[in-house]
Amino acid sequence: MGVLIENKSGYVADYYKQKRAAEREVGRKLSNAEFERDHLVTGGGSSLSDSGTSVFDPVLTELCYAWFSREGDTVIDPFAGGSVRGVVASVMGRAYTGVELRAEQVAANVEQGEALCDVPPTWVTGDSAKMDELVAAEGFDFMLTCPPYADLEVYSDDPADISNMPWERFLEMYEVILSKAVAKLAEDRFAVVVIGDVRDKRGFYRNLPGLTTEIMSRAGAGFYNEAVLVTPAGSLPIRVGKQFEASRKLGKTHQNVLVYCKGDPRRAAERLGDVYVPDAV
Repeated sequence: MGVLIENKSGYVADYYKQKRAAEREVGRKLSNAEFERDHLVTGGGSSLSDSGTSVFDPVLTELCYAWFSREGDTVIDPFAGGSVRGVVASVMGRAYTGVELRAEQVAANVEQGEALCDVPPTWVTGDSAKMDELVAAEGFDFMLTCPPYADLEVYSDDPADISNMPWERFLEMYEVILSKAVAKLAEDRFAVVVIGDVRDKRGFYRNLPGLTTEIMSRAGAGFYNEAVLVTPAGSLPIRVGKQFEASRKLGKTHQNVLVYCKGDPRRAAERLGDVYVPDAV
């Protein structure tokens, strides 16, 4: 059975930063509902970072950590991007290691991590295709990542950046990176990949979520759960009108949350103990 998750925090890029500040002010933990009711400032917020790239949803991050890892676990993220997944991991008592190609992004992440976390996450600058050289640790307890959706959003002009590679080369390096990340996982552990589909130049979907599952399966992580993250519509209802009239393309306002397990899912679940469901959706 799939799960439908509404992306409430996607409307505000600094959602989790605001939440941590509010908790420091009141001197206690706040539920997401209480924070959103009494403290959240949404004016002028967006789902884009200062660099113009999308921001990963912090509430989805919290759910993934709560459901598929436990306090004290180590987390590997081969496509780190911004600071959200690292900051949330630290706040929830997980030791996060993210690999990110862009040195300027890592510098920004480190600054945010030091400002928001008692124990800052670890970000490593470098090409994730060389993860086995960049990250010495093995036996991670959880993988959470959000890869580039092919060339839908190009992050840099670095030749090692898979977001600016031709499709076939993208797939080749995508598999190299995911395979090395799965190899870093201990047995009987979960992994979550958040991905969306993209179209080719003729307008046909490439089935990137399905290809991700094939790659993860070849790497040794079986497809175990799926959920749909419903993202804010924003200006989509306006933009999609002319698009649909010209091409009959429907507007897309969701992402796929794909859950995998390396090893035995029953043992992986038993290791986690009681289910903790944060007040997140």
